[in-house]
Amino acid sequence: MSSHHARRLPVHKGPAAWSAILPGQPAPVPLTDNITADVAVVGAGFAGLSAARRLLQIDPGLKVVVLDAGRVAEGAAGRNSGFMIDLPHDLASDDYAGSGDDRAVIALNRQAIAFALSAAEDYAIPRDFVDPVGKVNGAASVAGHSHNESYARHLSTLGEASEMLDAKAMEELTGSAYYLSGLYTPGTVMLQPAGYIRGLAEGLKARAAIHENSPVTGIARIGNDWHVSTAHGSVTAPKVIMANNGQLESFGFARRRLMHIFLYASMTPVLPEGAVKGADRWGVTPSDPMGTTMRKISGAQGGSRIITRTAASFKPGMVASDTAMRRARRIHDQKFGNRFPELRGMEMEFTWAGHLCLSRNSVSVTGELEEGLYAACCQNGLGTARGTLTGMGAAEMAMEVDSDITRVLRAEPDPTRLPPRPFSDIGANLFLRWKEWRAGAE
Repeated sequence: MSSHHARRLPVHKGPAAWSAILPGQPAPVPLTDNITADVAVVGAGFAGLSAARRLLQIDPGLKVVVLDAGRVAEGAAGRNSGFMIDLPHDLASDDYAGSGDDRAVIALNRQAIAFALSAAEDYAIPRDFVDPVGKVNGAASVAGHSHNESYARHLSTLGEASEMLDAKAMEELTGSAYYLSGLYTPGTVMLQPAGYIRGLAEGLKARAAIHENSPVTGIARIGNDWHVSTAHGSVTAPKVIMANNGQLESFGFARRRLMHIFLYASMTPVLPEGAVKGADRWGVTPSDPMGTTMRKISGAQGGSRIITRTAASFKPGMVASDTAMRRARRIHDQKFGNRFPELRGMEMEFTWAGHLCLSRNSVSVTGELEEGLYAACCQNGLGTARGTLTGMGAAEMAMEVDSDITRVLRAEPDPTRLPPRPFSDIGANLFLRWKEWRAGAE
């Protein structure tokens, strides 16, 4: 008998602000019985819910059960910036250009986007939550502008459209005179991530069981089935998809191969009318991947607010420290004030940490771990698009469906091993600090 027990359960620091600014959800339905299913899915984020939807597309008659440790949209899915990006977005590079077959990456990312847009249509998810308006790489320095120029040249070789915006156009867009230039690309879908994930879960409930506040404590192979245990119930199923990203390692898989990075974000309270000029909504990623992401939302997305995301820390224990949270808050206040000096000193309503899982060689952990047990994990900091893809891919593998997604994911090597601790911990955090310092004004 093969068995795996969770060494730790997810711990989230700070509120899931994207969910907190929306109206309340229906009451959770924890798992309290011992039930059976055709497929059990562990995790109700982008990967898990995408896997559930794809399973039911392949076979509408399947009995699918999804288990989540907390509330839908209050884990990692409600803690990202909501950029669903189609183009290469390699966080380890200087200008996002990938090191592999970027055309294949773009094609796969666009499959994920099409999947999300289709789900939004099928489940009547509001356009405010799934908005295909594109994004801008903002540059605040000559070096940042050079990164944008380099990326634009790379996109041109791929036949991809982009538009360089000057300082005036950036101020008209953002209401901030901070930016020297920006590179607009049209293919990104801007999500209200909690709104999208909530809508996806509600749409699936007509055909799948979703049990929240039901953390999985162990999985065991008994005969031809897997027995998935929670505190107050269990699911027995011949197939299980682990869609719990970095938490996969707590079950003993890919040990010392996954990098657990936390990114931090803060969100303003609802802004007074006219407090910030420019467009009602926009999204700006930094020209340097270690710079500062800024986003303006409005209306049904949760009111007129600005989100600042920057600062990173390597936490192999999968828990962001209070010290890291305080440091991030100070940095956010500074970055926000630099861009909006008229609002300097504004108290942020929310600050939170989001757990990312990366591998040194930028591959996912998607595929069959053991007979009937599949993973859809390690999205390398691109959880909206890549999480959707790994969920789709794991579902297709479980149902023995061959596709462009499964062929690419099966061809990926294993994640490379990390250096031994404590050298990896010290080295990774020093490297992150150096990258932040080098990003400078970005």
